[in-house]
Order: sequence, then structure tokens, then C-alpha cells
Amino acid sequence: MRLDKYLKVSRLIKRRTVANEACDNGRVSVNGKVAKASLEIKPGDKIEIALGTRTLAVEVLQVAEAVRKDDAAAMYREI
Repeated sequence: MRLDKYLKVSRLIKRRTVANEACDNGRVSVNGKVAKASLEIKPGDKIEIALGTRTLAVEVLQVAEAVRKDDAAAMYREI
């Protein structure tokens, strides 16, 4: 699954366009490298998102195309 879509489906970022812009501006890194929105995400990847003054770091646990809002938090684990 693409990085921008994963960020939206897992509800780490609210909209896919916002996720795409964050990737384009270099605010998202995967496994320690700045990532493009088209990067394929797989379980075990570590994602860091710079949100203003705060940085959110998560580990990908599962990848799913569509997830209910209640189950979205099970897709990742905060580090």
C-alpha cells in the first residue's frame, strides 16, 4: 500500500491530500529516510511524522485497504 494511503486509512493523518503534501515537504520518514508518498509500506516499517513541534513515531503492524474507525488504531503501534 502507498504511504499516503496508509496514513489516511490508519487515521494518522486525516486526509490523503494532506498526507501527500506532508510527504512532498519532507515531514515523513520511513525507516530513517525521507519518504515519497508513493513508497510501498509493509508490516515492520517505522514511520516518523513531524507535526508542528511534535514528532510522532509508529511501527506498522498491519496493512489493510479499508478499516473501520474503531479498528484503525490496531494498524500501528506508537514508539
